[in-house]
Amino acid sequence: MSSDSSLDDSLTHRKFKSKKKKRTMTLHLDNDELGDDSVRSQLIPCDEPKVQFSSKESILATSVQMFIPFLLAGFGMVAASLLLDMVQHWPVFQNVSEVYILVPALLGLKGNLEMTLASRLSTHANLGHLDTRSQQWSLIAGNLSLIQCQAIVVGFLASIAAVIFGWIPAGKFNLQHALLLCASSVGTAFMASFILGLVMVGVILFSRHFHINPDNVATPIAASLGDLTTLALLSYFASLLYKTIDTLPWLPVVIIIVGILFVPLWGWFASKNEYSKEVLDTGWSPVIVAMVISSIGGLILDFTVSQYKGVAVFQLVINGIGGNLAAVQASRISTELHSKSVIGRLPRGEEVCLSPCVAFCDSAKTPHAGTARMLLLMVVPGHLIFSYTISYLQAGHTSFTPIFMLVYLTAALLQVFLLLYIAQVMIVWMWKLSIDPDNSAIPYLTAIGDLLGTLLLGVAFQVLYLIGDRDSDVGD
Repeated sequence: MSSDSSLDDSLTHRKFKSKKKKRTMTLHLDNDELGDDSVRSQLIPCDEPKVQFSSKESILATSVQMFIPFLLAGFGMVAASLLLDMVQHWPVFQNVSEVYILVPALLGLKGNLEMTLASRLSTHANLGHLDTRSQQWSLIAGNLSLIQCQAIVVGFLASIAAVIFGWIPAGKFNLQHALLLCASSVGTAFMASFILGLVMVGVILFSRHFHINPDNVATPIAASLGDLTTLALLSYFASLLYKTIDTLPWLPVVIIIVGILFVPLWGWFASKNEYSKEVLDTGWSPVIVAMVISSIGGLILDFTVSQYKGVAVFQLVINGIGGNLAAVQASRISTELHSKSVIGRLPRGEEVCLSPCVAFCDSAKTPHAGTARMLLLMVVPGHLIFSYTISYLQAGHTSFTPIFMLVYLTAALLQVFLLLYIAQVMIVWMWKLSIDPDNSAIPYLTAIGDLLGTLLLGVAFQVLYLIGDRDSDVGD
């Protein structure tokens, strides 16, 4: 009996050693495949701060952290919408209609730069890279220099796109209007990015100090201030330059030259910082492509506003809410990928191609299905709150009939549904291709959100007009 027991113990011991050896060999092979010591070190436990990722948060905590900034962002968009509804009657908007093409492009610049900055800093905060004063100064200086450089360049390109898109349909070119657009765009991009960049840094540090997940709050706050700040600056610069177009014709040229001269300076500062150098080298294509997409949305806006004045007051709300919710989801997915794997390798069980049903309903296939449903559920109550706020303030040119709200909410739900699904697929696909989604995903998502929102809103107003919802006076 004892000999049998000894034999069993010996066999068990050998099996355990064999399994242990296999596990060791498997890890060895994986490390050999990875090759890079710096990459292997990310897979081995170390003394760095633990990632405070959102999957550990309760649904209630996540909902509260998301919904309060979402409301603040929404009211900021309502304020921007009321401002657009007012300034569309200013002489510069009436006589230089290409300014409308700049509106989505420059408001999208907030998504391209400030919300991307928020996503980048949120990931750094969750990975513990903002816990010391030296790290904070290094990250802040590098990233602020980076977005200033990008803002001036993209603002200049946005004005060129506005001139081209406005010139082709009209068949004529006005040099004074072109200089006005360019100077307004460069001045707005520079000032808006500086102000909003400082705000974003403050929000991230505040969230980190009070143990709030910045992924849930930073991008909505960027959205809440971004639209209003950018539109106010654009309206002010464009109106000022239009009033002085005959008396001070050299002023737009001076603004453009000064802006361009600052580009190499900001670029030099960003290149000297380890945190921003990579983005300075590789982060141009997302913001430029996004700017072109947003400019196409601006062309649609220019056309629809000429047909239906009521579009203006809703355009910023529908675009802002869609881009805002998609940016929150993008920031969360990106942080999770950074915390669970190394770029270029998907975490176990993660797939690129998912059906919409899986992306929203199957938490076993993607850990973000619950968050996607939660964000989608915010669309209807959010739009109802913001729409009736606009109605209470007696703004716009549209009456809030049941038919109008049904068509409008259908367009809003379809926009957010598409954006959240695109975010899920796009970010995992970028990660697999070794593209950091913190630097690239949000510009594409906000630009697609602008295009979808403007297009669906125009379709909604056309449908209302065709079915004879005259109480909505959509053609007024």
